[in-house]
Amino acid sequence: MADRKPQRIVVAGAGIAGSLIASGLGGKAGVEVICLERAGADDHLDAGTGLNIGPNAIKALKAAMPERAQAIVDNSLAWQRWTISLTSGRPLMDLALSDVADNAGIRIRWAELYALLRKPLDEAIRYGAELLSCGRNDRGLYAVYRDGATGAETRIDDIDLLIAADGRYSRIREHFLSREEPHFLGVCLYRVLFPAGADCPVEDYGQWFNGPNRLLAFRVPGDFVYCAGSFPIEDGLVTDEMKTPQFLRGAYTPEGGELCAEAAYLVREIERNVDRIHWARLQDGTTRFDAGEGVLLVGDSAHPMVPTLGQGATQAVEDACVVVDEVRRALIAGNPLADVPANVSARRTERAEFVVSFSREATDTMLAGADPVAGTLKKLEPAFRSRLERLYRDVSVPLS
Repeated sequence: MADRKPQRIVVAGAGIAGSLIASGLGGKAGVEVICLERAGADDHLDAGTGLNIGPNAIKALKAAMPERAQAIVDNSLAWQRWTISLTSGRPLMDLALSDVADNAGIRIRWAELYALLRKPLDEAIRYGAELLSCGRNDRGLYAVYRDGATGAETRIDDIDLLIAADGRYSRIREHFLSREEPHFLGVCLYRVLFPAGADCPVEDYGQWFNGPNRLLAFRVPGDFVYCAGSFPIEDGLVTDEMKTPQFLRGAYTPEGGELCAEAAYLVREIERNVDRIHWARLQDGTTRFDAGEGVLLVGDSAHPMVPTLGQGATQAVEDACVVVDEVRRALIAGNPLADVPANVSARRTERAEFVVSFSREATDTMLAGADPVAGTLKKLEPAFRSRLERLYRDVSVPLS
């Protein structure tokens, strides 16, 4: 009897979810994994800024892919505390994550994270491969991509599992479902990465408020500081005037004009690096994993969310762990991979919807007219603490 043909998995996007799925399934008997990444192999060497990944992601990854978890932890800084203050220096909250989580989270640069995730995938990733179209015909699922270097177009047929890890504007989600307009929250969010310098007073994860205007910052490896600033915007517009050093300094300067050491440092560095700032708007959307037989959505393609609780990348990790587990189960049982989207949806939808909702609600102190003192006091109450424990501890991956 001829050997059974390997089932083919195509992953669109080599971000966090896509890279982890591809590495978690690489070398598995009975499956062929092809990962399409639009960017070139070296395009993310200086990728943007930094990020924090929650304790729940590390917990899930240690259970599902311990070697990947160890590599990430070894090349990052621990996220152990969450502090909130006013830009004047008045402290509002000092939370040890060990009080609400089973382990620490991490702080890392995007470029370093990409390098770690993609290191084991040289053979599986096709860089410079832009997904042009996808669909279903008599032969099953297919995808067409264009080589960024040559312009040549390649069609991949006989796909058993097509995974959309291509972000919140996913071409796959749009084709198999529909184009979804994002829900904007009326908040501008900008981010920048800069060298810490000898006088840097910022260490672990901290937030500083002046009214609803917020600074968030923490150190990442390489002696850099990641800073994310925000302020409410009318009519959803970020004007050129808002991007000036004068406006930004004014947004965070309290009455009396006295900034605490951390806020003064961050405002000064924002002014110095204003031309390097990446600007965006807070937005989220609906949750959907199953896009039809054999079509699976993960990461921002499945559950676009605001980054208020640092759960965007974190939930992408959780997604990847569940997907790898479901594919492994299917291969062991000899089941078709076309059933994986429904199985992942059954395990992940309630969890992801909770995280999206909780992240949106935790944005209350960043909205127009918000009182950060009253809002932070609510975060000290048992109801918020209980939900935070659920967020950080209740992962949807079988634990070893």
